Amino acid sequence: MRRSYYSRLFTIKIKELVVIDADTGIVEATDTTPWFGFQDDVVIRVADAGSKRLVDIRSKSRIGGSDLGENAERIRRFIKELDKILES
Repeated sequence: MRRSYYSRLFTIKIKELVVIDADTGIVEATDTTPWFGFQDDVVIRVADAGSKRLVDIRSKSRIGGSDLGENAERIRRFIKELDKILES
């Protein structure tokens, strides 16, 4: 997957890109929750497995006992955006 694809994944309000490594297929970023300004870590890993492409997405709050579903929603937005990119 080219670097431009990774950059397009982060058009959905990610606060700060930390790493884009197209050679290894890893993107790392941080995002900030709207209500308390907590920082969340986001990692996307894309790997080719034969004729398939595997995508692993992790979004994790740095602090707090509950994220009120924000990390799951962020992952859903990534998947939706990735589907759009792959369809174009």
